Amino acid sequence: MTERVAILGCGYVGIELGRQLHDDHEVVGVRRSDDGIVAIEDAGFEAVRADVTDPESLSAVPDADWLVFAASSGGRGAEAAREVYVEGLRTAIDHFWSRADPPERLVYTSSTGVYGDHDGAWVDEETPLDPQTEKTEVLAEAERVARERPVEHGGHGSVARFAGLYGPDRYRLERYLEGPVTAGYLNMVHRADAAGAVRHLLTEDHREEVVLVVDDEPVEKWAFADWLAEQCDVPFPPKQTTEERLADDSLSETAKRRIQTSKRCSNDQLRELGYKFEYPTFREGYRDAIREYQQN
Repeated sequence: MTERVAILGCGYVGIELGRQLHDDHEVVGVRRSDDGIVAIEDAGFEAVRADVTDPESLSAVPDADWLVFAASSGGRGAEAAREVYVEGLRTAIDHFWSRADPPERLVYTSSTGVYGDHDGAWVDEETPLDPQTEKTEVLAEAERVARERPVEHGGHGSVARFAGLYGPDRYRLERYLEGPVTAGYLNMVHRADAAGAVRHLLTEDHREEVVLVVDDEPVEKWAFADWLAEQCDVPFPPKQTTEERLADDSLSETAKRRIQTSKRCSNDQLRELGYKFEYPTFREGYRDAIREYQQN
């Protein structure tokens, strides 16, 4: 059966999701900028200009069986994040579920930042949330909207909680090769698997409220940086402890909290749902970036 999926905020992950879905489903990518529309069209599927905070503009988006909310606040502060992630999400849900032919379900893409600091301990879907910045508090509130508001309309809402995204244009190789590298854990997922996990939740009709989307192996930043250096045949980068990094008086409070946050995210549930990773660890995921570095 061919479903139509509308991807609201069809950016870094959304475009990859559209690529993975459009051979077997009708896909509509929604962005508000000229560049965003062109990027969707270049990826080979339908683009519609609309803004999730503007219900009138959402009328241009055709009816959809599945709704994916992957909009971004563009790295701005908590107020802008609330406008997009909470108010925009609520607006989109109310708009699409007020139609004569509403969606059957929603998948909202969130972040592992909602866990806060766990001093390097493991976290999973059962771990209580502890957002420690204004922005991650907004993300936690948006998750509640995503899970509860579709149900009020007779639909279903799920949350895909992404670890740190990487992949084409986001490898940040030089950052780790040049250093200094601060201690702490990295929880990562390649863009192809972030999109693949959402595709799996949709096409396999999984109804979990929350699924953590992260690869098999959280890695200590120092170990990761040294592995990259070995692969690229360059000296190990300089390193600094968390305390040394926090001694920088120019750091904002938000940056300090981020540096102090350490946890390891488990993907056991995603694996149990049958998802098979294209890039199960950073070793596979960074292969192309390392090859390109070696050739330059």
